[in-house]
Amino acid sequence: MAVVVAEAVVIAVLSVQIRRWKREVAELRRKVDTRATLLSGGQQAVKTMWQTANILRKEGFGAAVRSNIEDLADWAEVERPDLARLAPNGRVAIVFSDIEESTALNERIGDRAWVRLIDRHDRMVSRHVKRHGGHVVKSQGDGFMIAFAQASEAVRCSVDIQRELGKRPDGIRVRIGIHAGKSVRRGDDLFGRNVAMAARVAAAADGGQILVSEPVRDSVTAEDQIAFDDGRDVELKGFSGAQRLYAVAL
Repeated sequence: MAVVVAEAVVIAVLSVQIRRWKREVAELRRKVDTRATLLSGGQQAVKTMWQTANILRKEGFGAAVRSNIEDLADWAEVERPDLARLAPNGRVAIVFSDIEESTALNERIGDRAWVRLIDRHDRMVSRHVKRHGGHVVKSQGDGFMIAFAQASEAVRCSVDIQRELGKRPDGIRVRIGIHAGKSVRRGDDLFGRNVAMAARVAAAADGGQILVSEPVRDSVTAEDQIAFDDGRDVELKGFSGAQRLYAVAL
């Protein structure tokens, strides 16, 4: 009888100890999960801080309303995406696009219709980019940052996008800007300046228009059968002197 009682006591003690161990393990897991969450959140917070500091440095404290093109350009300057695999010769054509007056359009058609419209727009852009051998570097809202190894393919893709949009009843107008340069080198400012130039070119475009920088126009040959207008001189923020920009004939 004494042996049975002793075994029962041992079992009870072990049961209590096991329950305590389980609670301690659960608490340790919770702490680990919390630390991982804080670390991930901290990394994101640092990135956000860099982006915000970059915005304030460039635009000042009045930069409350920004386009997706500007946000994408600042993201690219912080993240420095690796484009080398797309441009073996070190040159890459960068395309920025976004929907003109997207906020007003969203308010007019409502959130549900807007989500459906953006989904169709994303699939359409991605389809043309893939067909022309490009790569969507980043999309945000209704904006895209796209890279091509050949400037001519960047222009052709943009033309196809604008022509398809012109046939659709959505009523959306997209502005597109293209610049080409040595954008894959690290350790200097070539990356940032070329990305910023492409973004500024896009910001200077009107809805339904494709604007390209002079390097893009010069790299397109007669065999490409792409036509441009005579160009216009534009002052682009952050760049000294007038920049010659050319509209692509659609």
